[in-house]
Amino acid sequence: MVDGMIDATMKRLTWQSASMFLVLGTALIVAAVIAAASALSPAQVADRTATGQPRTGALAERFIPAPSPAVGVLFTRQGGVLGRHFCTASVVASPSGDLLITAAHCVTGLDLSPAGRLVFAPGYSDGRFPHGLWAVVRKFVDAAWATRQDPDNDVAFLQVRPLYWRHASRSSLQNLTGAERLGFDVPLPAQIDAIGYPDGSNQAVSCPTRATSFRPGALNQVMFVCPGFTDGTSGGPFLSGFSRVSGVGTIIGVIGGYQQGGDSPSISYSSAFTASIRSLYDYVLKTG
Repeated sequence: MVDGMIDATMKRLTWQSASMFLVLGTALIVAAVIAAASALSPAQVADRTATGQPRTGALAERFIPAPSPAVGVLFTRQGGVLGRHFCTASVVASPSGDLLITAAHCVTGLDLSPAGRLVFAPGYSDGRFPHGLWAVVRKFVDAAWATRQDPDNDVAFLQVRPLYWRHASRSSLQNLTGAERLGFDVPLPAQIDAIGYPDGSNQAVSCPTRATSFRPGALNQVMFVCPGFTDGTSGGPFLSGFSRVSGVGTIIGVIGGYQQGGDSPSISYSSAFTASIRSLYDYVLKTG
């Protein structure tokens, strides 16, 4: 690529001048690589490499920020190696500043021990972890989901802590990313922004749309219509009053519920945020 960029004038340089040019250019490139790598901890670099996803991180030519720093992805992790991300989650307001919300079906059957087998990457974009990685240490679901996987209770709250010791003395996750509020019994239809991370993608999809009521049979659900919400977007928030500047809004649903969020990428569902989910949230806040 360097040879292709050398014009006729450069080709007339003496051998000694060209050599000096190449040595100087190589030194500048090495210095840039060292500076970029120093922005990450050694453990972060190891996990970044292990994802198997494109290396578009610190040396990327362009960086597209996530729609919200408080929304990110869940990764499995084993032996210090990240798997691919598989669901979406969001930081929600709590006194301890370490609470997430996602769909219950995302974490059903997952063993959280030892801590770090399931991790959260807030604001994930272009293969980068701008706010680090956070180990999921506890999960909370409603009894109706735990016993019979009731689609009206397909919501889980997750408690996290820093994955790496060097992050432990920093601010809480909520202070780093901001936190979404939760809204219960919100009148519908409501204007929302939906956000989710499709499987295998390094970018979130987001869509301004309307949340409407959906009641098939005895179920109490909320839905929106927007293309591109494929597998992996489960747990993604329905955000009312969303600010694209702060990345904060009010979550009135998470992709899940009916058909575990929908069997079409163009139509997505959520359990309606009514009394049972409010009670679960209150319980988590008291327990935490």
